[in-house]
Amino acid sequence: MSVSRAPGAATHQRPGNRRRTLPELLAGRARKMKLDPEREQKLRDSAVRLLRRQLNLSHLLLEVEGPPHKKLSLSQLIDRDSPKAHTGLSSSLIGSALRDQASQLGVPVAVLSSQVVASSIVQICEAGTEPSHGVLLDLEQRKKLSSLLEITQYLLAHSMFSRLSFCQEMWKVQNSLLLEAVWHLHKQNVVSLPELLESHADVQAVVAWLFRNLHGLCEQSEQMDTSCPQADIARAVLSDFVQLLVLKGFQTNSGLRGEAEPERMPQVAVAVLQRMLASALEALAAGVQEESSAHRAARCWFSMLSGHTCSMISTDSPKSFFRHTLTQILTHKPVLKVSDAIQMQREWSFARTHPLLTSLYRRLFVVVSPEELVGHVQEVLETHEVNWQHVLSCVSALVICFPEARRLVTDWAARWLARAFENFDLDSMVTVFLLVRQAALEGPSLFLSYADWFQASFGSARGLHGCSKKALVFLFKFLSDLVPFEAPHYLQVHILHPPLVPSKYRFLLTDYVSLARTRLADLKVSIENMGLYEDLSSPGDITEPHSQASQDVEKAIAVFEHTGRIPAAVMEASIFRRPYYVSHFLPALLTPRMLPRVPDGRAAFVEALKR
Repeated sequence: MSVSRAPGAATHQRPGNRRRTLPELLAGRARKMKLDPEREQKLRDSAVRLLRRQLNLSHLLLEVEGPPHKKLSLSQLIDRDSPKAHTGLSSSLIGSALRDQASQLGVPVAVLSSQVVASSIVQICEAGTEPSHGVLLDLEQRKKLSSLLEITQYLLAHSMFSRLSFCQEMWKVQNSLLLEAVWHLHKQNVVSLPELLESHADVQAVVAWLFRNLHGLCEQSEQMDTSCPQADIARAVLSDFVQLLVLKGFQTNSGLRGEAEPERMPQVAVAVLQRMLASALEALAAGVQEESSAHRAARCWFSMLSGHTCSMISTDSPKSFFRHTLTQILTHKPVLKVSDAIQMQREWSFARTHPLLTSLYRRLFVVVSPEELVGHVQEVLETHEVNWQHVLSCVSALVICFPEARRLVTDWAARWLARAFENFDLDSMVTVFLLVRQAALEGPSLFLSYADWFQASFGSARGLHGCSKKALVFLFKFLSDLVPFEAPHYLQVHILHPPLVPSKYRFLLTDYVSLARTRLADLKVSIENMGLYEDLSSPGDITEPHSQASQDVEKAIAVFEHTGRIPAAVMEASIFRRPYYVSHFLPALLTPRMLPRVPDGRAAFVEALKR
């Protein structure tokens, strides 16, 4: 039975006919379509995006066709020990292969080259076997990266490399990227660190990545033997990055990308430097062990903030950076109250401050003059909540490091004291007392004793407190508020060297003295047992009377030998403090001993007292 066919149904192929291939069918279709340049560009862009997302380039150049019947691998081309390694041949051969591959894929050769180089760098970074993996390269990795960078520079020279595409590829694999590899890219002018950091839109992500790597490098740098090559590499990486961050973060004229969009690099630089310093300060505040990783990182970072590292920058950036650093130190976690500072400031003298922090102060002082330093600390105190421990330890360092600090701090205290009485400002008043007491802790050879300053400021009719009853009330109200937190020595000074008060306002002084004596009685401290020369830098608040008397005798003899006169403190004690003078000072002076053939200073002092 014959089967009927529908019209248009396919018939058996005649001998003279053949099936057309798909390209021929598409070519015919293309001829029927009108040429649309905009549509063609959109299709090309879509194809490139699709290839960049889906194409696996991790092994693209692991095998590149070379001469007939031979194959070369990328690992051989960048391996200097390989007999097939040759820089000129390798670079030109890879460049030719990349052009051919890019032509076949229909993508720009610069984009393809950037992806291939990024993939190769990741392979090198992931091939490490040493403990420093994660921050530094080992020797074999370093050799391979060096060869790869030579090839990359060839690609750059021949306009076959896209820095922007390369940076984007690097951020995709940031967790596999070693910091030393980034440093080599920067040093070899392949991609600078600012260019790499600017290419990422998320500033916080960039800051977190760079902080994590710098902190890890600081930890490992302190563990290395200073004579090993790895230690030299670590110091070079840190030094270069610190200089770059300081320069970019604190340059005087920060460039703008546009009117509305500033450069991201200064933001990243400042944020990373702040996080590194904050991490180091927190490690010191936590009292971590010296061999802990946090302490090692802090020690390494403080050593990087040296004058030598920043002196290599020939702009004003180091001074701006150190001023910013000092501000951050003084305002780091201001959790202490003024009452805490009054009670604890003895523990914040220069000798008791952590050596890493005092060394950092010294480095800051090299760049900033004493006058600028005092002005800057004053500005911070006026405009910020401060960490009193850091402020007062900085004052101690200032007194220790600068001979002119005595005059500067005295003038500074006088200005603030005048402001306090002018505006009846308690904040200014307490700041003056804290600063003066802190400076006095460093000893009479560097600053006035607290007793001398208090007597000079309030013991005469020219004092600011004597101008009105309101000023007197303000002073004694302030001193009374301090009583619950005062150390006994300060209360004793206030009682023995009281402010000069007109007779009609004598009740204000009497009330304060009664309050101070009650506080001393609660502390079981006798006013009569106070020594002639109080030492506020001593470890304890109170010294045993016998021991204090021996110290007073030695100091009185030293003053007598220097001046030829009986010290005024001894004369005052013989009249106004007879119990201490008779019961403690004289027995200590007249302790039995073998008399020298030639009368010494002690014998001469005794004879002077007899007369």
